[in-house]
Amino acid sequence: MEISVGHTPDSDDAFMFYGMFTDKVPSPDFKVTHVIEDIEKLNRKATDPQLDVTAVSVHACAYIPGYTVLRSGGSFGIGYGPIVTAREQMTIDQIKKCKIAIPGKMTSAFLLLQLMIDKFDYVEMNFSDIPEAVRSGKVDAGLVIHETQLSYEQEGNVKILDVGEWWDKTTNGLPVPLGINVMRTDLGMETIVKFDKYLQASIEFGLENFSDAIDYAMQYSRGKERDLIEKFVKMYVNQVTVNMGDSGEQSIRKLFEMAKEKELVPDFELSIATK
Repeated sequence: MEISVGHTPDSDDAFMFYGMFTDKVPSPDFKVTHVIEDIEKLNRKATDPQLDVTAVSVHACAYIPGYTVLRSGGSFGIGYGPIVTAREQMTIDQIKKCKIAIPGKMTSAFLLLQLMIDKFDYVEMNFSDIPEAVRSGKVDAGLVIHETQLSYEQEGNVKILDVGEWWDKTTNGLPVPLGINVMRTDLGMETIVKFDKYLQASIEFGLENFSDAIDYAMQYSRGKERDLIEKFVKMYVNQVTVNMGDSGEQSIRKLFEMAKEKELVPDFELSIATK
């Protein structure tokens, strides 16, 4: 069966798909073609299903009824997650009055920050442009995701809010739900579960062949040093990535429970692949 798979030009995504896309983890059931897009583009593409499988932000699930969440391939922070940076420290009241650059309205980071500080003034931009926009004063603060969570000091900025830490404390330690992979529901649960196991095998292969998988992922390093990319991959490719388990599923459901209470997402039915 030929299927299209969308993933981001990010090192953690590439690491997960290393085994699959290099045919080091073959499948008798699937022939995969991959499409690489920024996460917010994939989120928007998923609202009118164009790909059989795609990486999306967890937040996007509220707007993509044609997809089912896979149990493997999720990016969950274990006590850490997105941060907000600025040129200098400021109080929470000052932050609420800021214009904050965000990496997209459908990103999980945006939803989590709204849950943390309520609605705020924002401007959307590509996540990789946010650190410079903050440093140059184009915006007051920036909501930072991906490897720029680790490099903000090198970029001349300071951390003023830790969204992942807030979520960890608020939910008594549930992993921070950020990115997931979804598959078209109309392909049927049997096919979805089969692909889910295939992706899980690819992730496990990457973890077992860590150095080689990092070599592959470095093509999406965006000029960052290998040590930083290794640290980033170790943060977001963990055991909850291999299989979200009960804690990962609970964290996704908790996110939407909180978001619906604040009317930040529409009422919808979440579909998750069977175990």
